[in-house]
Amino acid sequence: MANRRRDPRGHWILLLLGGFILAAGLLLQGYAHGAVGESPQHDHTGGGAAPAAATDGGPVLNLSGERPQSVRMPPRTIALTFDDGPDPRWTPQILDVLRRHRAHATFFVVGARAADHPGLVRRALREGNEIGSHTYTHIDMAGSPAWRIRLELGLTQRALAGAAGVHTRLLRMPYSSLTAEMSAPEYRAAREAARLGYLLVSTDRDTDDWRRPGVARIVQAATPRNGAGAVVMMHDAGGDRAQTVRALDTLLTGLSAKGYRFTTLSAATRLPAADVSASTTAKVTGTALVDGQRAAGWLAGAFATLFAVAAVLTGLRLLALPIFARVHVRRIRRERRRRARPWLAAGTTPPPVSVIVPAYNEQAGLAATVRSLVRTDYPAPIEVIIVDDGSTDDTPLIGHRLAQEFAHVELVRRPNGGKPAALNTGIARARYDILVLVDGDTVFQPDTIGRLVGQLADPAVGAVSGNTKVANRKGLIGRWQHIEYVIGFNLDRRMFDVLECMPTVPGAIGAFRRRALAAAGGLSTDTLAEDTDLTMAICRAGWRVVYEETAIAWTEAPSSLRQLWRQRYRWCYGTLQSMWKHKRSLVEGGRSGRFGRRCLPYLTIFQVVLPLFAPVVDIFACYGLIFLDPLTVAASWLAFAGAQALASMYALRLDGERLRTLWVLPLQQVVYRQLMYLVVIQSLATAMLGARLRWHVIRRTGTFSGEDPLPAQANV
Repeated sequence: MANRRRDPRGHWILLLLGGFILAAGLLLQGYAHGAVGESPQHDHTGGGAAPAAATDGGPVLNLSGERPQSVRMPPRTIALTFDDGPDPRWTPQILDVLRRHRAHATFFVVGARAADHPGLVRRALREGNEIGSHTYTHIDMAGSPAWRIRLELGLTQRALAGAAGVHTRLLRMPYSSLTAEMSAPEYRAAREAARLGYLLVSTDRDTDDWRRPGVARIVQAATPRNGAGAVVMMHDAGGDRAQTVRALDTLLTGLSAKGYRFTTLSAATRLPAADVSASTTAKVTGTALVDGQRAAGWLAGAFATLFAVAAVLTGLRLLALPIFARVHVRRIRRERRRRARPWLAAGTTPPPVSVIVPAYNEQAGLAATVRSLVRTDYPAPIEVIIVDDGSTDDTPLIGHRLAQEFAHVELVRRPNGGKPAALNTGIARARYDILVLVDGDTVFQPDTIGRLVGQLADPAVGAVSGNTKVANRKGLIGRWQHIEYVIGFNLDRRMFDVLECMPTVPGAIGAFRRRALAAAGGLSTDTLAEDTDLTMAICRAGWRVVYEETAIAWTEAPSSLRQLWRQRYRWCYGTLQSMWKHKRSLVEGGRSGRFGRRCLPYLTIFQVVLPLFAPVVDIFACYGLIFLDPLTVAASWLAFAGAQALASMYALRLDGERLRTLWVLPLQQVVYRQLMYLVVIQSLATAMLGARLRWHVIRRTGTFSGEDPLPAQANV
């Protein structure tokens, strides 16, 4: 047996940690730029007006004492203020105009945007301007609870510490304007900020430049009357600010000629500098916030791209599979049946067949499997070889009884060596050149062998894949697997058949020429997916591998999540091993190269890469429902679900299955699909860590242990 090292477990801790970091990053990105931030303004007029002592004063308010104190601008002194930035397009242009006129201004920055563009904050300070707070996400402070106000202002201070190493004492509340228009709720919010040490700044001249009224009207609104000083409100972000840039240049040119000076609020009012150096601890935490938010922004952009790519690829697959299935139904199947007709015609003797049944602890279903084989209506001689691979239950006893009951059934016993070794033993023992390989938990219909062997009438065909169906489909797990077999496996096989690049003849049902098996070197123990490894080797040896959907085998699928995990883990890990083993087919010529270039990229994209990143896509979809446009995200998901439902309906119809099974499809997308994603992640982690996965034995429940070996669904 292979090395029985324990499966690696430490990577689950890394996976959970990575998932937590991704979720935290997206939450930060969503808070900074999504629906939680940028709160709409509420109407606060019904809450009454602020005290007259606050509304009758100047635009700079100190509310930390019992009575409000305010400061006005000196004559011919203008404090230009810009809200909502920094913006990577408009803030640099405004800074250029200020520098050209040797003027300074106060920028009330949104903390999230300062974290996104720290270089602009540093440039503004370096050129003699000052920075104020405009909250972290531009919230309506008057409509926010005290904890949210403290959070927003604290995050903005950390962003400024991380971006430029400073804190600020100035605050302009979003959606506020003239001091005289302050409402009672705004006053309460301002008092909360004052307790944290902020000076509240409103305005004397609101230019309404965000409405883009025209350069002349912006200049007119910003110009004080009769030589008075003023705090002028403009915006350097939040939309097209081309008019603001031109108006600023006109305003500076005209009023400078009239003796006005343009400076910061602190300098104009002779207050202490608003920007003070942050502590080392604040700089460290601020840098972490800035770097984390910028990384989260990059992640969100990458996830959005990944989401779009995954949606396109999945959509193309859902579109392509039914098209190839239609081609298979109309052309390929008709041609195959015509070639098989000489073997199936009356009076024509088809070739004899050897059926190999490897069995390890298959006491629950072995009798049903063998009885279904001997009850075949195949007209030529067959032999059934049961290979007991060192079973520890009653499998040898049951095999012995079957060999005594049926003359053409033989039991071969060997020490436990794995399924590939058991199959090779049976193949060496077989007398005939056509071999059918059957798992010990599988039941054939009477016509299955004939339909399989009929495709071998074409001398170019080296192997035939049958149609595996789930017998125990009554429970939810069984129904999920039933849909997966019909849609995920058999639709794919129709496409692979048309493209002549079949990667797997399933161990449950397959027919082979002995010469094709010999050309492939027999079954190998190099991988845990011996059926995939063998099929790829046959394709590389120049043989065609085809799919016969009417050759039906009923198999017992895992009945618990634990058993399902073990089976799919082995399948996925073995498939990865097989793909790596046969990677040279990508550069080979002839049929081998055609197989490699068609099959391996498809498997890599749809069975490795997309499942690997699918959890990230799902996380981003949840992120989109909360922080982006939920209708767009929901519509995308419903469109995907609808396309998959249509493809599923077509697949079920092709296989003669009832459509009522589709009721479990939505739940399958939410639960079962995620389980399969984790299987791929676990398999890749196992492969990358160099661990050797042990063979996982699936416990049988005896689905076929009754009198009739065929399940009731065989008549569907």
